[in-house]
Amino acid sequence: MNNPGQNRLLTQTVDALADLEAWNIFKLSSRDGKCARSVAFTKGQRPSGEALAEIVSLARSILFPGYYGKSMVNQHTLKFQIGVNVEQFHKLLSGQILAGLSFCDADQEEPETDCYQQNFVLRERSEELSLKLTSKLPDIREVLLTDVVAAYNGDPAAKSFSEIISCYPVIKTLVNYRIAHELFLMDVPLIPRMLTEMAHSETGIDIHPGAAIGPYFTIDHGTGVVIGETCTIGTGVKLYQGVTLGAKSFPLDADGNPIKGIPRHPHLGDNVVVYANATVLGNIHIGDGCIIGANTWVMEDMAPNTRKYKKSNNKSF
Repeated sequence: MNNPGQNRLLTQTVDALADLEAWNIFKLSSRDGKCARSVAFTKGQRPSGEALAEIVSLARSILFPGYYGKSMVNQHTLKFQIGVNVEQFHKLLSGQILAGLSFCDADQEEPETDCYQQNFVLRERSEELSLKLTSKLPDIREVLLTDVVAAYNGDPAAKSFSEIISCYPVIKTLVNYRIAHELFLMDVPLIPRMLTEMAHSETGIDIHPGAAIGPYFTIDHGTGVVIGETCTIGTGVKLYQGVTLGAKSFPLDADGNPIKGIPRHPHLGDNVVVYANATVLGNIHIGDGCIIGANTWVMEDMAPNTRKYKKSNNKSF
């Protein structure tokens, strides 16, 4: 499906992503060098892990050109390269959203409807959702750039922004998460969780796509970090490896089934630091500027600018 409005929006998205001014902080304008698959629709078809891996690869090359995908960036052909990738990303994502919508719809009882009309409606919806997500890529990149800054400022071993983007697992994870979170907010089934689980497998960082994470976020090292679905995280938060932002035991309904959809994870304010292997559980509030020491359990609210360590005489942080 193709129309002038869609082409205009995709063109605007490519223009924003190819704007070299947005990359001034990393001096990418000086990084110069040499120069959809169609998805068949079948009722109940499940999204493809292989196709989603390609979507992730495209997303990373769009958001961080020269660091992922083709290693050489030529500023004269940057717009063309991004344009090709954006179009492929949109088409491939549309197909996978269509598979997700049809898969989750397959087991539902539904009235007698014309199959062709039903398929057409799902295709229209998948195109709309894919275009909506694709048009958000410049905003997603803007937030990811703050995450790069946070990772650089938070690690004395980091030598450059380029090292952060190229090597640090938190950036790979956050590309997946920030795309998955937008799809989660659009009520796209299956795909958001699949994207974050792919990052989990790749980096050891487990972030549910429903978690709301503010800008300038970083995780040092990262292995073993768990962030639950209803967790909210403010601006400038830093976690270390092994941190769990989890839930207590689930409340049950009258039939003994877990009650879903209620807040059950921690809410971290701005500029909070949580050190290695700390466990923060339940629907509690950790105020702005709090510090939680390593190997510490927290199950109650913390007032802003307070500290909690496993040993009260530990002043080495």
